[in-house]
Amino acid sequence: MRQHHLEVTRTARYATLGEVDRATSVWFVIHGHGQLASLFLRHFEQIDDGTRYIVAPEALNRFYAEPTSWKGASQARVGATWMTREDREAEMRDYVRYLDQLLAHVRSSMGGRDAPLTVLGFSQGVATAARWVCRGRARAQKVILWAGPLPPELDAESARPLREADLYRVIGEQDDMAAPEAVAAEQERERLLGLSPRHVRFVGGHKLDAAVLSSLA
Repeated sequence: MRQHHLEVTRTARYATLGEVDRATSVWFVIHGHGQLASLFLRHFEQIDDGTRYIVAPEALNRFYAEPTSWKGASQARVGATWMTREDREAEMRDYVRYLDQLLAHVRSSMGGRDAPLTVLGFSQGVATAARWVCRGRARAQKVILWAGPLPPELDAESARPLREADLYRVIGEQDDMAAPEAVAAEQERERLLGLSPRHVRFVGGHKLDAAVLSSLA
């Protein structure tokens, strides 16, 4: 058996907050596994102050996020994921290209204005955000990596765009997906990659925290 690849056109979905023609900065906020862009974007309504155009891209792979049946599919919750381990290199190329294209579209809608870019990734979106900043055409002034690990393939050379950005790592003290040994290993990786992020901790679990988000904005 031989496996092959064929590039095809996909229709991507994204949600926004703010007015693109009046914004002075752009935020790309990248959701985690099993989330949808429109629901994820609700967390950012508090920082929609008229100066930001906040863009939430939705991952290209959707799935039923709970057990379903023939009769129950219409009621089952739907989520999206950026990738799995299956055919991962192709998935990563696809979403980097997608995010590049979406950013170009936003820039065009702004009349070509080079508004500062902030990229925030949450959970699975951390690796997606880091890969896009490091592999794609985005030149982010601020990068916020919230409750997720760096991509395993990142090395000191490819991590250069993260070193050039104002970098933050945010973790909840009660995040059951961030065991102390895992956090320590991530901090060692940061050292090896030459990264010096500002570490932000808050009382809470695996979620976005309103007060921390406001302070970062």
